[in-house]
Amino acid sequence: MANIMIIDDSKTVRNYHGAIIKSFGLNIIEAENGMEALEKSLDNDIDLYLVDVNMPIMDGYSFIIELRKMKNYKIVPVIMITTQAKEEDKRSAYKVGANLFEIKPIRPEQLKAYVDILVET
Repeated sequence: MANIMIIDDSKTVRNYHGAIIKSFGLNIIEAENGMEALEKSLDNDIDLYLVDVNMPIMDGYSFIIELRKMKNYKIVPVIMITTQAKEEDKRSAYKVGANLFEIKPIRPEQLKAYVDILVET
């Protein structure tokens, strides 16, 4: 079964995304910031990341930069899901290695479509 990591400092957002992912029959792993997510990535095989931008300790951009340095995670899909809605935010996400960029709140049917495309189940 696929593992989806949800990285967001908001418990409410993690619960929202987690409920959607669980409804697809997939496992979730949660992290409150990029540093915690990197640590958990060492102990788990992650098939997809859902990443916020603004978080304490390590933001989403820095997380993706560090993730892409890890041998096993150079090509694992990353969806940045954020309230940052400017075109420059989207460009920044793609520059650091995000595969997709969405504005919160993501609709469940949109997330399902992305999961169907990006994750082998």
